[in-house]
Amino acid sequence: MNQQRAEHGAKALSGLKRPAGIRGVIFPVDAFHGFSYVLLSLRARGAQDFTARVIPMRSKEIIVDPQLIIVAGREKSLLRRHPWIFSGAVATVKGRPVSGQTVDVLGQNGQWLARASFSPKSQIMGRVWTFDAGEAIDGDFFLRRILQSVGRRKDFENASNALRLVHSESDGLPGLILDRYAGVLVFQLLTAGMEFWRDAIVGALRNLFPEDAILERSDVDVRAKEGLAARTVVVHGRIPEQVGIHENGVKYLVDVQGGHKTGFYLDQRDSRLAVARASGGREVLNCFSYTGGFGLAALGGGAAHVTQLDASAPALDLAERNREANGFAPGSMDTVCGDAFQILRDWHREKRTFDLIVLDPPKFVDSKASLNRACRGYKDINLSALRLLNPGGRLFTFSCSGLMEDSLFQKIVSDAALDAGRTGRIIYRLTQAGDHPVSLAFPEGAYLKGLEVLVD
Repeated sequence: MNQQRAEHGAKALSGLKRPAGIRGVIFPVDAFHGFSYVLLSLRARGAQDFTARVIPMRSKEIIVDPQLIIVAGREKSLLRRHPWIFSGAVATVKGRPVSGQTVDVLGQNGQWLARASFSPKSQIMGRVWTFDAGEAIDGDFFLRRILQSVGRRKDFENASNALRLVHSESDGLPGLILDRYAGVLVFQLLTAGMEFWRDAIVGALRNLFPEDAILERSDVDVRAKEGLAARTVVVHGRIPEQVGIHENGVKYLVDVQGGHKTGFYLDQRDSRLAVARASGGREVLNCFSYTGGFGLAALGGGAAHVTQLDASAPALDLAERNREANGFAPGSMDTVCGDAFQILRDWHREKRTFDLIVLDPPKFVDSKASLNRACRGYKDINLSALRLLNPGGRLFTFSCSGLMEDSLFQKIVSDAALDAGRTGRIIYRLTQAGDHPVSLAFPEGAYLKGLEVLVD
């Protein structure tokens, strides 16, 4: 009986035509006898895009291709190909799109602007998939976009066997983070649109990397803003307790299941290399060290001694294992567990000094409301570090907060130097590694900023 209903409904679908002047298609309900069985049948055949776009409207009709109509004058950012559509820019939602569904974006004059995912619970109501009216959003779309993104990383493969392969909006896939650690793929779905297309994402990864294990780490707080729960799950294969990677001649063990972000701070690859180049013969302090990345790079660059300082004992244990994996002498590195703010003040009183200090704290800014408090935190930690530097020393200081502008960060470090009675000069400005690109149309993608400062 169900099969007969499905066949009847499919025949009804095949005979329907788009009425003149109607965007999308409106179907009478009586043409959909056994409609739910048609959906199940089509979904089983892989027609994911169609089943996602058919939404019941009123008791008399069903509409395809729901739309966001943009407030007059607010389409300018879309014409510049910025991928975000804020809720305040939406005049009307036509149809009843579900969370994550694909919608067409139109101007007040009916001009087609983009095709986007719909997120009713987020301040960013739409995230653009494509600015090409002829490009369908289906499984092939995600396979194609991921393949293109992977191809852009070829120039970075010699530096490391751990790379970011997809960097969300900057790679045309808003809400998808994909990192690869030596044959282990770790992905995050951060938006309603990506959650909607999860099966297509997994299918594309299995297609492109058939030998890789796959782990989902969709366990970040930002998902709550999209109305999504946190999730961590092994999708395919066996995930080792630690994955061994190499970067610019240094070995690291990475905890992809329980570590920060997807396991490691891949975005700091270039900055670790800069620290290595500046560390020869120096006494180095690595604050907020996590599993020792900057400190191990410094040892690889010939540092005389490294102190790794972090609040997490397990992270420091892994830093010690990383030291052993690289064959660095036991006496070349110390680990100190505790609060960096307090410990640096204590060391200042004890007149302890260093030749090179790295400050890579966690994100202090998660909203505009917290910016002032974050500024105080950045100034406090930079002031303490500057007091510990020997004359001619180097300070590598970072902010990973996207809301912290470059000019404001420089001012904070300058004010800290003034209060410490030190003068300094910026030798280099540092930013995220090249496998974390920034789209020209999406400046918000530039979140990591750093300064290498020569201190008198």
